[in-house]
Amino acid sequence: MNVKGSIDAPVYTTLDEKVSETILRDVRQVASKLQVVLMPREDREGILQKLKEWDLWGPLMVCLTLSIMLSLTAPEAQRALVFAGVFVIVWCGAAIVTLNAQLLGGTISFFQSVCILGYCVFPLDVACFVNLILRLMFGSVFLLKLAVVIVGFIWATRASVVFIAQIINPDRKVLAVYPVFFFYTFIAWMVLIQ
Repeated sequence: MNVKGSIDAPVYTTLDEKVSETILRDVRQVASKLQVVLMPREDREGILQKLKEWDLWGPLMVCLTLSIMLSLTAPEAQRALVFAGVFVIVWCGAAIVTLNAQLLGGTISFFQSVCILGYCVFPLDVACFVNLILRLMFGSVFLLKLAVVIVGFIWATRASVVFIAQIINPDRKVLAVYPVFFFYTFIAWMVLIQ
């Protein structure tokens, strides 16, 4: 057996890269996952590949953005409470929905599911931002806010259902989608009443 090579050859790892390269790589990964959420497709292989590359940075940023936007419109004395409430509801809700999916025989890890559910909150972030802009431009127009929130809710739920359909047995799909529907309904309600 003849093996060629050198033991002294340097090995390049992510610990050797510049901090700016690491941050840009992570930002690109978050952006690519947000793109999958914004344009959910039925491509099973593409979705499963994205599922394997889970992270919690993107969902954290999505959750923080929503918490900040909702706390900005809260009364001064309730801002911290609104921020903390939104944060806890998003993460605990994602954990409960994930636990349900795993109990139904889902073929996904806990953190992969939390990652997906967290990214799928992004359309409701967009709806919250649009409502903030509309509030500045036109004041409080309930029907316009309602329309924007409904679009965000449908978008978020649809993206989640595309992912969940890939990991749950079709016979149990309704049992898995039911809590997802309520999870996004609750978040959409918070966005609507901001």
